[in-house]
Amino acid sequence: MAIPTNAFTTFTAAGQREDLSDVIYDISPTETPFVSNLMRVKASARLHDWQMDNLAAANTANAAIEGNDHSGAAITPTQILRNRTQIFRKDIAVTGTMRAIEVAGRADELDYQIAKTGQELKRDLEAIFVGEHGQTTGSSVSAPGMAALEAWLGTGSTNGIQYAYAGGSTTPTTTVGFASATGLVAPFTDATSTSAFTKANLDTVIKQSWINGGEPRVVMVGPFNKGAASGFTGIATLQKDVPGNTQGVIVGAADIYVSDFGVHTIVPNRFSRDRTALVLDMTMWANAELRPMQTIPIAKTGDSDKIMMLTETTLEARNPFASGKVTDLTTA
Repeated sequence: MAIPTNAFTTFTAAGQREDLSDVIYDISPTETPFVSNLMRVKASARLHDWQMDNLAAANTANAAIEGNDHSGAAITPTQILRNRTQIFRKDIAVTGTMRAIEVAGRADELDYQIAKTGQELKRDLEAIFVGEHGQTTGSSVSAPGMAALEAWLGTGSTNGIQYAYAGGSTTPTTTVGFASATGLVAPFTDATSTSAFTKANLDTVIKQSWINGGEPRVVMVGPFNKGAASGFTGIATLQKDVPGNTQGVIVGAADIYVSDFGVHTIVPNRFSRDRTALVLDMTMWANAELRPMQTIPIAKTGDSDKIMMLTETTLEARNPFASGKVTDLTTA
């Protein structure tokens, strides 16, 4: 049917109001499973130090002669570990005009940008804390950087043995960790080849961490290897009780892995590297804050409001013996 002659339609009308929803849809992930579960401690200098110690091996020949005289045994001093604080910062500037106009989805543009930037800083912390980079000293023209989680989980250095599989090897190999001689943690270097994530490799890392004295209750993986881990035997039964009058539920993923050395939670992390499976005793890691997260107004120098958001912090690897990793995994 045709419309009447000279009918006035929206196709030619002027003055139509914009129909803009008053909601902003943002699906950017903000979960930070590593940083959010770290204990917070206070750092008081740019170089943050702590001590690590280990008991002597059990002596199965410990039998003393009656009345035998005292003889002092050699005492091993504690080991000092160190990490450098890193400044995480984002700057915001919003003009006076932008704050004065009416906008959809938020009452004040500056408040909205502060909330958004806080979430972005949180994501930056997670990605850097679980990364592979080592310490950088910094200077007046370059920013200092802390050693991240993967770099701390090294082997062959004076801080101990952390089992890792590199480049498809079926044997634990030597990687990089803290060096007492320099007080530095070098970055972890990836192998050129990769291999599939296997139950055998995971079990070996859990076992060695447990032998060292750790309680590695968290296995942190990326999205691809979260799926691989769900196929391991030893996963807690995939089932859910459903009352008779409700719809059934299909469980297609695993959150709990049961090994010979305890129950472990499998945690997917969008910001950790998918090529590394982290086996963590979370009690042995902390967020050492020199300056906690803060919002600092900057003096006005024109027609805009300026905000600086920052935190200065570092990763405290209390005793890397307690954790481990499986490295150089396939990701597709």
